[in-house]
Amino acid sequence: MSYPIRASETERLRASRSYKIVDRKPEGHFDELTRLAALICGVPMSLISLIDKDRQWFKSQFGLDLQEALRAQVFCTHALMQPEIFVVPDASQDERFAESPLVTGDLHIRFYAGAPLAARDGHLLGLLCVIDREPHTLTPAQTEALKIVSQLVVANIELRSDFEELKDAVAARDAAERASGDSTASLDEIISHLGDAVSNLEAARERSMAPI
Repeated sequence: MSYPIRASETERLRASRSYKIVDRKPEGHFDELTRLAALICGVPMSLISLIDKDRQWFKSQFGLDLQEALRAQVFCTHALMQPEIFVVPDASQDERFAESPLVTGDLHIRFYAGAPLAARDGHLLGLLCVIDREPHTLTPAQTEALKIVSQLVVANIELRSDFEELKDAVAARDAAERASGDSTASLDEIISHLGDAVSNLEAARERSMAPI
């Protein structure tokens, strides 16, 4: 089955895979954000969906027991085509999705909203999705709050990546020191890198506390 893709899909995939997060074990702070999104929007299901070449993989899910799905079959494929929140109030009345197994099958999806997860370089890693089995709409406040939670998801993804880079840098420094007896990496540079990552996460958290 064919599906729409962005003109920059190759670059998007490269950027997404650089975070090395797909197919990794669950992490509690992502689960908390997924649950928060569902509570804010008043829906029973939510997902952090990361879009790979031919599939979407769920970093976290609330109210569902799925790990991944074919990219050609999902709402997120269409949501990934635009930079703003993608909303389907009633999928059974939308010709793009009315015949989808997600709509006609056991999941009985009617409402879907996906907030893009835009990395610092602008590439979209996936979506923070909220889902209902009944037709649904979001208020302006819920829409804005969903955007803020999606920014927190990205901040956590990038912080996780920065910590991995920090760990690799320390390991490389230690290995070089053992081999030569000289210090080959600046501890100040490593601390500065970590500080930047924490600052990014704190900025996203402050945005989440701003009045809607």
